[in-house]
Amino acid sequence: MNYRHSLTIAGAAAGFCYWYYIGCASGTCMITSKPFNSTLYGAVMGTLIFSLFQKNKTKSDDFSGNN
Repeated sequence: MNYRHSLTIAGAAAGFCYWYYIGCASGTCMITSKPFNSTLYGAVMGTLIFSLFQKNKTKSDDFSGNN
């Protein structure tokens, strides 16, 4: 499992925990009224937000002269 998969799983877990502990009592909230929606939203947001901090390696980072 690579770094991105673990961040997706962490986001999904955070989304599920948000639904479980906070949620939406009235059932009118689109995202937090159902555990599937909240977990899926957390997974997507976890992937997007945490991937902002991941440095992409490019060819210009290779200083060995083997570009």
